[in-house]
This record gives sequence, structure tokens and C-alpha cells, in this order.
Amino acid sequence: MISRRQFVRLGRAGLGVGLGTGLYTWRVEPHWVELVERPLPIANLPASLAGCRLVQLSDLHIGPRVDDGYLEECFALARRLSPDFVVYTGDFTDYEGGDFTHAEKVLSRLPLGRRGTLGILGNHDYGPNWSHDDIGTRVAGFATRAGVRMLRNEAAEIEGLHFFGLDDLWAGRLEVKLGLETMDRKRANLVLSHNPDSVDLDGWENHSGWILSGHTHGGQCKPPFLPPPLLPVVNRRYTAGAFSLEGGRSLYISRGVGHVMRVRFNVRPEITLFHLQQA
Repeated sequence: MISRRQFVRLGRAGLGVGLGTGLYTWRVEPHWVELVERPLPIANLPASLAGCRLVQLSDLHIGPRVDDGYLEECFALARRLSPDFVVYTGDFTDYEGGDFTHAEKVLSRLPLGRRGTLGILGNHDYGPNWSHDDIGTRVAGFATRAGVRMLRNEAAEIEGLHFFGLDDLWAGRLEVKLGLETMDRKRANLVLSHNPDSVDLDGWENHSGWILSGHTHGGQCKPPFLPPPLLPVVNRRYTAGAFSLEGGRSLYISRGVGHVMRVRFNVRPEITLFHLQQA
């Protein structure tokens, strides 16, 4: 039988563990960014691009919930990787009806690739209810002035590598067929699409390569050995990491850099460094 003193000690220990876990999920893990390195094999990749470095940055959520100092540290880390390409897969900002001065200032310091920098918009870039095209256009304009080639259901080619950038699903701007209409399987292709649910829609017949996404934040909180309880996707298979899809396609979902709420547990923020390879 447990004595009163032992019961009090256990209660204090449990309280201490709870407080420690709470502080960790709030103060530590949201800013404990992980560098994830992995190969990115691309069919028909020009030999001159084999071995190039491509950095993916996703879900920055520039705004009141993500510390500017933390973002600057992430930007500095990305620059130290000496990337040939940098791609931004949406949710640059977390606009909540204030002015754009802060977002413009932080966006002006985005790290860039030596050969090229490309980006797409996410749902949060379209403001409240993801429904304001004027806000998305302004965010895209800030990124463009910072040196990012923004793709909104369109393509761009850099040294033989063809980037296809899709607009956002939740904002109602996604048009897969329009975004991929110029795709040729005989070329080196890479698709950027913020929301992973987009890969289950029609219009992907011409693509058999990689798609880079974000949006999920990996769920932000994940119990050990269990799937995250909250995911902003219909297909709950799409958490984070690499997935094989129909038609020979492959999907990579970044856990993102920022957060909507400052809390992460067992789902560290991520900067992804891909090493391009000939497939």
C-alpha cells in the first residue's frame, strides 16, 4: 500500500514530467530544426546537374507565431549548404489582417540557389479562409522581388531541369492539367505542389517522377509509434517523408520549418537537402 508521502512524491514527479514535456513541446522542439539529406533521382537529368544540391524550404509561416530570429537561423543554415537550387513549397506567410510590412521584410532575406530559386503558394498565403487572391498576389510579389521565380500552375526550365509549380488546392487555385500541360516524359521533370492531397486528383498522366509538398507539418505532434492525431489532409497516409504513388510517381512531404501553433512533439521542423541523381 502506498503511503501518503509516497503518493505526494509520485504526484510531484508526474507534475514535473508534465511541465517538462509541456516546456519541451513549446520552447524546444518548434525551433529544433533537423537537416534531412536524401537522394533525388530524376529521369533524364542532364549530366551537368548530377550531384547538384537542391534545398526544400516549406511552411515558413512568417508572422506573429514564428520567431524571426529562428527563421533567420534557418535561412543561414540553408545558405551554408551552398544550394544550387532552392524551392519553396508554400505557406510563406501567416497573414491575419495586419499590414504586409513585416512579411515583406522577412521575405526579402530568403536564401537563394546559385542556379535557380523557385516557389509556389500555399493556402495560408491567400489570407483568411484561403480566399483572397489579392493577398496571394502580394505575397508572390514579395517573393519575386526577393529573387524567387513564382510558379502558379506553370512551368520553368533551368539548365535542362523542368520545374512545374502548382497553385494551392484549398485556395481553389489548383489546376493540375494546366500546370503540367507542357510536361514531356523525355525531359527531366520535378513538380512542386503544396498540398499532398493534390496528387490523388486527375491530370497526372504525363508525370512519373517526384512531387515535393509540405502543408501537413507532419501533424506537429505525434505520439511514439502512433500516427499523428491531427492532419490537414483527406488522405491520412500523407504525413511526412517519402511515398510511392501510382504511375511511377514519388511524393516527398516536408515537415516544414514553421508552425501554425507553437507546439511540436516528436515531429521536428525540417530543412531538406536533396542530392540530384540521374535515375
